[in-house]
Amino acid sequence: MNVFFEESGDFKVGSVLSTAGEAYQVEMASGKRSKVKAKDVLLQYEKPAPEELLEQARAVAADVDLDFLWEVAGQEEFGFAELGAEYFGHAPLPAEAAGLILALHTAPVYFHKKGRGRYKAAPEQTLKAALAGIEKKKQQAIVQQGYVDELKADRLPPSMAGIVHQLLFKPDKNTIEYKALEAACNELHTTPARLMLAVGGIGSAKDLHMAKFLFESFPRGHGFPEVTVPQPPANLPVADVEAFSIDDVTTTEIDDAISIVHLDDGKVRIGIHIAAPGLAIRPDDAIDKIARARLSTVYMPGDKITMLPDAVVDAYTLAEGKTCPALSLYATLDMADWTVVSTETRAEMVPIANNLRHNDLDDVVNEETLASGEGDYPRKAELTLLWGWAQHLEAGRMAKREAFGLRPEQNNRVDFNFYVEDDVVTITRRKRGAPLDKIVAELMIFANSTWGKLMHDHGVPGIYRSQGRGVGGWNAKMQVRMLTHAAPHEGLGVDQYAWSTSPLRRYTDLVNQWQILAVAEKGVMAPLVAPFKHKDANLFAIVSAFDAAYAAYADFQANMERYWCLRWLGQEDKHQVEAVVLKDEVLRLTDIPLVIRLPGMPSAPRGAAVKLDVLRWDEVDLSIETRLLEIEAAAPAAVDFEEDEEEDKTLAGETVPELVPDPDQPADEKVEVAEAADDVDAAPPAAV
Repeated sequence: MNVFFEESGDFKVGSVLSTAGEAYQVEMASGKRSKVKAKDVLLQYEKPAPEELLEQARAVAADVDLDFLWEVAGQEEFGFAELGAEYFGHAPLPAEAAGLILALHTAPVYFHKKGRGRYKAAPEQTLKAALAGIEKKKQQAIVQQGYVDELKADRLPPSMAGIVHQLLFKPDKNTIEYKALEAACNELHTTPARLMLAVGGIGSAKDLHMAKFLFESFPRGHGFPEVTVPQPPANLPVADVEAFSIDDVTTTEIDDAISIVHLDDGKVRIGIHIAAPGLAIRPDDAIDKIARARLSTVYMPGDKITMLPDAVVDAYTLAEGKTCPALSLYATLDMADWTVVSTETRAEMVPIANNLRHNDLDDVVNEETLASGEGDYPRKAELTLLWGWAQHLEAGRMAKREAFGLRPEQNNRVDFNFYVEDDVVTITRRKRGAPLDKIVAELMIFANSTWGKLMHDHGVPGIYRSQGRGVGGWNAKMQVRMLTHAAPHEGLGVDQYAWSTSPLRRYTDLVNQWQILAVAEKGVMAPLVAPFKHKDANLFAIVSAFDAAYAAYADFQANMERYWCLRWLGQEDKHQVEAVVLKDEVLRLTDIPLVIRLPGMPSAPRGAAVKLDVLRWDEVDLSIETRLLEIEAAAPAAVDFEEDEEEDKTLAGETVPELVPDPDQPADEKVEVAEAADDVDAAPPAAV
């Protein structure tokens, strides 16, 4: 005797060897023996042979007309044998009965299973809906395959043209467009981004990186709505100074300017003048909402996305020949020893006499010409005086760093400036600590520290940058945090540091400007009238949002700088390059700030010069493959690298490129970018 039975949702046949109560000992065609319960047996028969019956049953099931079978079944529950008699017009043969069971089992849309061998026809409306769904899926599959064929033929289907970014960066995986893209990528052994580049969905690798950033950070676009530019108070006094700024040639958001006045008693009053949009923009007004949504200007080589609309920037930038609203910090100095005798903060209109540019002055203003008095350039006397004070300020900060247990700043590093025009990149080297950079940076650090103390002393909260080792003592890592109360910034060597000098570019600075203006105008009453009070939930929310946005913007800037470094290699047709060892297998090219990892790099001292063979690079995943040619035998010179443990960061795919301050970034921010990149080496505690 043979049996046709169900086991684990599958139908099988076999020959009965023996019977024991309610179970059969069954042998399959493969020779395997199984114990089958009687309740699982659907058919018992003598002929044909098990495998032959199964083959015939499959043929019968394939020929069953499911629509006719559904009509024959009616709406009552039935057994397969009953339905077989109706459908075949006679008591079904074993092969017919088994075939009918297979047909019923494989058509759950038509028949709902109610038990072993028992079924019920689906209601008419349910069946129609299910069949419509099946037909829809069939049509979608045809459309999807058409999309796959077009993608494989390097054509972008029209239906995908408007959703390329959605497909790449935040896809709905249930859509046929995504399924087609995924299927095409699998067949072509590529990635969605590379396939979109191949079919023209994305114009270039640069467009890909830009589109990803904008999709994630500016999902509603990065354009500005029409705004009415607010005007500052009409009764501001006009300062009796001639102020000048020092910026890169590409700078349009000129936040800071400087003035010098020689007083009758031999002292000097140095003015640090900061653009004051905070005099007109108010918390929660239309422009504030725009600025708070963006939180910072986004920098990238050759371009930027400003925090404020162009009309607002134009109205408040410290442009040459204009008298501009500004928040001024005046420091009166005793020239005998550079002592700061007094400081004063006030809001006023400041005449801007000059916008000096690094690109015009860097070749003629250096340590040698400032010391010798040689050269002829604008504001020569003022720059010479400011250089002296900047050096004094730096020396004071270095002494404070040492008091915090840190080594002096490393000034032997070379910074790099990126300039992009018509998709051609120029990367120029610039030694850190150049006089013009140092003058602006030191004065801005002085202002940020002084205003941070001013807010603290008057009981007004602000947004502070703090850097310290925190838990773990002298050998713990330096951490930069944003706080709403004063705390030391050990890396910069100041007791407190509140970003306040770039309100056109950073929202934190605009917030601090409102708080400082409250102190300047109301003095001891400032805590009552300042826009943000202690433990203000809004202030905490701003700090949290700024941290997240600033990190995302910095990552994007680093990725774009890495992209342009790779473009530079192709542009300059570089096949061999020189590099320096930063740490272990981490190197940085000498001519450009491209950090790479070289697996298997032989042990070499930090700063050792090496020569590399460039094998290939990829502008999509920002990777590069090189091969070591030689390690120079000469002892490492004082090269431009930082002694830190943060150089070994994540590059694209492996480690992250080091962040190079954009030439258009605020001077004090450039300094802090360098400081934050340093895992500053602390001197061990002195023996007691």
